[in-house]
Amino acid sequence: MTHDSDGRSMRERMLAGDLYIADDPELAEHMRRAADLMDAYNATSARDPQTRRRLLAKLLGAVGEGTEIRPPLRVDYGSHIRVGARSFANFGLVALDVASITIGDDVQIGTNVQLMTPTHPVDPDLRRAKWESAAPITIGDNVWLGSGVIVLAGVTIGENAVVGAGAVVTRDLPPNVVAAGNPARVIRTIEHTGPGAGPSAGTDAGPGAGPGSGPGAG
Repeated sequence: MTHDSDGRSMRERMLAGDLYIADDPELAEHMRRAADLMDAYNATSARDPQTRRRLLAKLLGAVGEGTEIRPPLRVDYGSHIRVGARSFANFGLVALDVASITIGDDVQIGTNVQLMTPTHPVDPDLRRAKWESAAPITIGDNVWLGSGVIVLAGVTIGENAVVGAGAVVTRDLPPNVVAAGNPARVIRTIEHTGPGAGPSAGTDAGPGAGPGSGPGAG
């Protein structure tokens, strides 16, 4: 099967979500630019928030007011990531943005979370020929991803959802739910919101569904 005869560049194919080959000079230059900015950002001091913010704004496609991402941060291109306002990502976020990654407002992301848009063909011949593709990830407003969560290509997580530590999210999650496990499954809905809601809204100790099911420290 021939995939390279339609006249598009590999970057155009990648951004369209079609099969493409990553070993391409144009894509390599975009990745080198991201790597330079990423290395500079990860080397910044917490005592220099202005420089940290300036580099983050150059690296990402958009970053909202009051958002903080603690280094180290790892990306592929950076420019395909958009983060809303007042969001927070703890140490070790990996956001492989071969396709777009959209993170809403007021999102909380624990340590060592992975947002993984790339995917590879099941067909062994295509995979051996180094074709790959990607699908976008969307994280809704006010979502909490516990430490070690992995979100796979093509997944949308609805607003206010809580995902327990270590969960692997393989399918879309609706708004206002708590999900946990591998693969992540909805374990209950969130019936109360606001500062007076108590444990039913989720706490660092977990959302009340039993040991090991909570978001964990974030």
